[in-house]
Amino acid sequence: MKTPSTHRAPKWTRAAAALAATVALTTGAATAEAAENPFERGPAPTTASIEALRGPFATAQTTVSSLSVRGFGGGTIYYPTSTAEGTFGAVAISPGYTASQSSISWLGPRLASQGFVVFTIDTNSRYDQPASRGDQLLAALDYLTGSSAVRDRIDPDRLGVMGHSMGGGGSLEAAEDRPSLQAAIPLTGWNTTKTFSTVRTPTLIIGAEDDSVAPVATHSERFYEGLPATLDKAYLELANASHFAPNTSNTTIAKYSISWLKRFIDNDTRYEQFLCPAPRGTAISEYRDTCPHQG
Repeated sequence: MKTPSTHRAPKWTRAAAALAATVALTTGAATAEAAENPFERGPAPTTASIEALRGPFATAQTTVSSLSVRGFGGGTIYYPTSTAEGTFGAVAISPGYTASQSSISWLGPRLASQGFVVFTIDTNSRYDQPASRGDQLLAALDYLTGSSAVRDRIDPDRLGVMGHSMGGGGSLEAAEDRPSLQAAIPLTGWNTTKTFSTVRTPTLIIGAEDDSVAPVATHSERFYEGLPATLDKAYLELANASHFAPNTSNTTIAKYSISWLKRFIDNDTRYEQFLCPAPRGTAISEYRDTCPHQG
């Protein structure tokens, strides 16, 4: 009786099988990653792409009259023109004390071109305090998702707030009042309230080293320390910068704001590399964080 022989596939067959298995695993991993992060928008980021004046999305803008809204003073909406990749997260941004939306308008197209709907607002009064500005930021988000001309482009569950000076203080107030917000970024924020221990929104606080209006020792640093220790949070201090640094185009503010919004509004972990480990550079005098992030 013959002894059964052991058949061994030719090398090229084995190589092809190995390649097919690798492709299947890679494809499966990519599919799984896409399923885990369905809100990724745009190509994989690079340092150059998030420092650029414009991102990969073409944008348009529309003006919203104060006469057509309630709860805030109107503003300008900047948005990606294509929805081929799906809906987008949205961010409302408030100016500071006595200022109009023009003081933070540079952020509109810069953030929108990275894949967000951005609403730079005017406040009801230029003298509104932070708590009022917080309410107005939330009213603006409600308008965006409920009745604006771009509401069909927005995912109402992926929203954030930003603001300068008293508008920055207002962004903390908004995050405290609406825990469902996905991100908050106060820019050289000012507020008489320093502790926001009930905030559940991932918060990036940006202060300025030479701020004489809202000194970091009594404002931005205090805000950071007054947020829960368990919160995803960071404190970035702009080197040699004044209180008014957010009023003109600023690559450092844009770079880390984009990364924070992408990471927490879009749950896009491709941007984690720019936040953890802590960034360093001549433009940053101090950075604190709670890495690794939970969200």
